[in-house]
Amino acid sequence: MTITTPDDFIHRWRQPPNFSLEVAFDYTFLPAIDVLDHIRRDTEVRFTILGDDDWQVRMDRTAAFRTAPLEEIVTWPFRLVHFNLSRFYDDLLHGFQDEVMIPWRAHLSARGFTWQRLAPILFLSTEGASSTYHNDNSHGLVWQVHGSKTFHSYLTPDKHLSADAAVIGETTGEEPPEHDAADRQSVVMRPGSQLWSHALTPHWVTTESSLAMSVTLSHGGLCHQGRFSERELALRAYWDKNPAEAWTHDLRSVRY
Repeated sequence: MTITTPDDFIHRWRQPPNFSLEVAFDYTFLPAIDVLDHIRRDTEVRFTILGDDDWQVRMDRTAAFRTAPLEEIVTWPFRLVHFNLSRFYDDLLHGFQDEVMIPWRAHLSARGFTWQRLAPILFLSTEGASSTYHNDNSHGLVWQVHGSKTFHSYLTPDKHLSADAAVIGETTGEEPPEHDAADRQSVVMRPGSQLWSHALTPHWVTTESSLAMSVTLSHGGLCHQGRFSERELALRAYWDKNPAEAWTHDLRSVRY
């Protein structure tokens, strides 16, 4: 089921499982290969070279990642993330603030939502690359821009990881634990696909195309008319008991 109306979104956003949705953003990205070439040189970019090659090959590729020819880079298995896209609002992502972020904030606010942080995160990866198995402390509107990925999560997250366990990071790992395939929710995402990923739900993402790019709008502390999502209540309770960890725990919760 794809959520297409504000009322349906309000009804579904508080509880898993994840769901597809359609938000009509009026924005066109530069080609993914151009984005990769620009963003790989930025000092705040994070990337991991993957693959079965030996350790020295991975180290050499890591050292060369920012300067090697693009046609060579895209043959390497890697995953890349950038959390601070506001650095590029004047060039690489010109118009993104006005055409995506401001309209989406206005849309949420008009319907009774508040939040403590709402920011975009960019992901780039090559075929065969997989994210870590992890959960995020924030809700994500995942927007597939180029290529294809499969977003894996669970139909009933509580069966695999309680909210309390997610809060303290028990889910983090390179691979998901063994589980019954019938418990899994795997959504194939192609250009234009959008998915709502619930806060504190375990998931992992696999890349199915030669190069894939997505942007996630990350919603920290999302609240609708005074009500948080069910699983985020565990995070709020943890922060009440550990106030020094609040905010620092939230700001960079996405793992890739």
